Amino acid sequence: MSEGLLIGLASALWLGILTSISPCPLATNIAAMSFIVRGVGSARRVLATGLLYTLGRMLTYLGLGAVLVAGLLAIPEVAMFLQTYMNKILGPLLFVVGLVLLDVIPLRFSASCGSDKIGRWAQSAGLWGSVPLGMVFALAFCPVSAALFFGSLLPLAVAAQSSVLLPSMYGLGTGLPVFVFAVLIGLGAQWVGKVFNKLTQIEKWVRRITGGIFVIVGIYFSLAYIFGVFA
Repeated sequence: MSEGLLIGLASALWLGILTSISPCPLATNIAAMSFIVRGVGSARRVLATGLLYTLGRMLTYLGLGAVLVAGLLAIPEVAMFLQTYMNKILGPLLFVVGLVLLDVIPLRFSASCGSDKIGRWAQSAGLWGSVPLGMVFALAFCPVSAALFFGSLLPLAVAAQSSVLLPSMYGLGTGLPVFVFAVLIGLGAQWVGKVFNKLTQIEKWVRRITGGIFVIVGIYFSLAYIFGVFA
């Protein structure tokens, strides 16, 4: 496995984790876990539910990423254009995504997927209902998650020509914090609030650091591949 692919996989995993601990997806995941573990007395079933919910999220991002990346690479003209200009596109794109993460460019939109109705359905569907619940909630993009998925992951996956590995790692990253909350719920619900508060505090600084890195890398790519400064 090449060093470039390893860096891409690590980046995809990190983008997934950052997506999952952002306030909107984090609150959504906790709400989902609260729905699907209600009435579950066994800690083992709670953990299984968390794993299945995480699997649902991974399948959605894998499917969505694979279709979009493979579709772009399957069109010869588009593939040739991306191979020629991908580095030039990545510079401004990463710069803009970085500004979004730093809240310099505010994005305001909401994605409602009827979470209450879906949650009640998943609860009545039992253990396996957590898989489709995770799949549907993964599609409820918030501004930060949309910027990270469409503005960062997809360009990285296209650049690496990886329609499966990078989206899978991203999905895994979005699921890791969810599984942690499943473990905490299994151990005792009183821990969930404490961890949630800590994560919301940490997320702000993690997002700003990541945003700053994106801005720096975006400027470097723009200078190197658009203006030829480092040629």
